[in-house]
Amino acid sequence: MILQVDPHAGYREDKALVDAAVLRVLDSGQYIMGQEVEAFEAEFAAYIGVRHGIAVANGTQAVEIALRSVGVGSGDLVLTVSHTAVATVTAIRSCGAEPVWVDVAEGGFTMDVGLLDETAATLRAGPDSSRLKAVVAVHLYGAMVPPEALLEVCRRHGLKLVEDCAQAHGAAWNGKRAGSFGDASAFSFYPTKNLGALGDGGMVCTGDDGAAEQARLIRQYGWKERYVSAIEGINSRLDPVQAAILRIGLTRLDERNARRRAIAALYDEELAGTAVATPAVAVELLHAYHQYVVRTAGRDGLAARLRAEGVGSGIHYPVPVHAQPAYRGGFDRHCRTLRNTEALAGEILSLPMYPQLAHDNVRRVAGLIRQFQGS
Repeated sequence: MILQVDPHAGYREDKALVDAAVLRVLDSGQYIMGQEVEAFEAEFAAYIGVRHGIAVANGTQAVEIALRSVGVGSGDLVLTVSHTAVATVTAIRSCGAEPVWVDVAEGGFTMDVGLLDETAATLRAGPDSSRLKAVVAVHLYGAMVPPEALLEVCRRHGLKLVEDCAQAHGAAWNGKRAGSFGDASAFSFYPTKNLGALGDGGMVCTGDDGAAEQARLIRQYGWKERYVSAIEGINSRLDPVQAAILRIGLTRLDERNARRRAIAALYDEELAGTAVATPAVAVELLHAYHQYVVRTAGRDGLAARLRAEGVGSGIHYPVPVHAQPAYRGGFDRHCRTLRNTEALAGEILSLPMYPQLAHDNVRRVAGLIRQFQGS
């Protein structure tokens, strides 16, 4: 069986280091927050290239806390995509804000920045201008929304920028890391991520001292002093066991991302000339390949054939958020078009991708795809 993802492979690779780190935390007697978490916050912030890292319980709450830290609240409008994990929108709604859908770019997977500009301009000129507050830009599959153009649009329209980097650990644009461009950014450490815990976890990153202070207050009941809430907060703390594990993974992240890029390059080579559309990569982008996502008109048949041959695949994501029962018809008032988003849902397929994936298995997967397509 060739798995689509295999977080256990990462644990097996680092087993001795991880086991020792867990025992170190257990022996320390510090089981909530503490020095292990503080060390990981500092190390991760330095890796991203920002002043502050605020560790939280999971990636969804990282997005929520990032939004709240830059002033997003009840009734505000937040521009984002529907082609994303529902967690992005869950976080917006947890702030009491309303998502405004922006389509993905033609031939791509991330936000159409030109359409973002048009949508923001329309809203700024209308009766809801005062409600328009922020953009959540989702860096998806290891790729990035072009950040320079994105920042220009946000500045022009007075929008706060939160980067959803749950799938972009280590990605970079012209040498600058994902998560270092916006007013705040959010990371997930779910086990399948490029930097994954053996449980759950998240991080808010920011270069803004005020946003960092707000994020730290929000994650722990709004406490400035213990048991006294200065603002309304939540309980969202990363535990030191996960922090210790993540510190090990951080030292391996660039190496493992390089392995992902080598796997992607082999897929590109092996699938050249087929009817499968492989990911397009901008020259400015250092892709992190959280997923290797192809597009094909025969997606469901191909997935079934791979499954029959013992090869896992995935669909990220089969139903756009705006079309899911919880959100259908609820937030479409400001939407201009979702044509590209809706087309993706029936064509995308995530092939096996993780750093420990053997190259011979990549060739086998590609060979099965060529056989299926008769090429």
